[in-house]
Amino acid sequence: MIVVSAASGALGHLVIDRLRTRTEVVTAVRDPGRAPAGVTVRRGDYDDPASLREAFDGATRLLLISSPELDPARRIGHHLAALSAAAQVGVGAVVYTSFLNAGTVATGMTEAHHATERAILRSGLPYTILRHPFYGDAFIPEISGGELTGSAGGRGLNTAFRSDLAEAAVNVLTGDGHLGRAYDFTGPLWSHPEVAEALGVPYREVPDTAPGPMSRLNAQVRAGALEQQTPDLEQVLGRPAETMLSRLRRQPLSSEAGHR
Repeated sequence: MIVVSAASGALGHLVIDRLRTRTEVVTAVRDPGRAPAGVTVRRGDYDDPASLREAFDGATRLLLISSPELDPARRIGHHLAALSAAAQVGVGAVVYTSFLNAGTVATGMTEAHHATERAILRSGLPYTILRHPFYGDAFIPEISGGELTGSAGGRGLNTAFRSDLAEAAVNVLTGDGHLGRAYDFTGPLWSHPEVAEALGVPYREVPDTAPGPMSRLNAQVRAGALEQQTPDLEQVLGRPAETMLSRLRRQPLSSEAGHR
């Protein structure tokens, strides 16, 4: 039996859709009313350790989808509670959705993930760590007024789509040879100028006027921080990951509404 925690989010729904035709799966969610349909639902609240023990009981593998809590201290607390519950009920193995560079970087966006990875290693539980990049779904370029604009300085982005990351998680949960490994998932590198050229629209670099967090992210992109590439995602999928251009070509273009 595979248990998927925090399964009410977008990634969790995609994982459940792929898992339920292949094996027995249970969703562990804070609010059972938001759980994916068609599978067994258990209440599993990161703030309620007793509910986590009940939700994880009998699991051969647990997909620990990271808490949506943004405060690092609270997020770490949620993950530690889940790991403790998993150990207490004898979960066979934990698969954790981490973030790129969390194995070595303990500050900023990776702070909670780094602490969780350390805790997994200390727990003694069999494990697989899936380090995700930013989701391509949130970075789909918008075409407005017949042109594509951006503030990334033409640098590359290694985003990957949730659908591919969900499929990779399912392959790890149901396959062999993944225990004790940490995968650094990156999608095919793309840039705004390359996408504009392929779509036959002009590209224009514009000043970075995004709000705080997005502005900091744009600065990272301009510095080349999102150009890391590894073969891990393609290897776990057993095929190439979807490119940004192929996703855009599958969607209707609009000169004003863009692609969101």
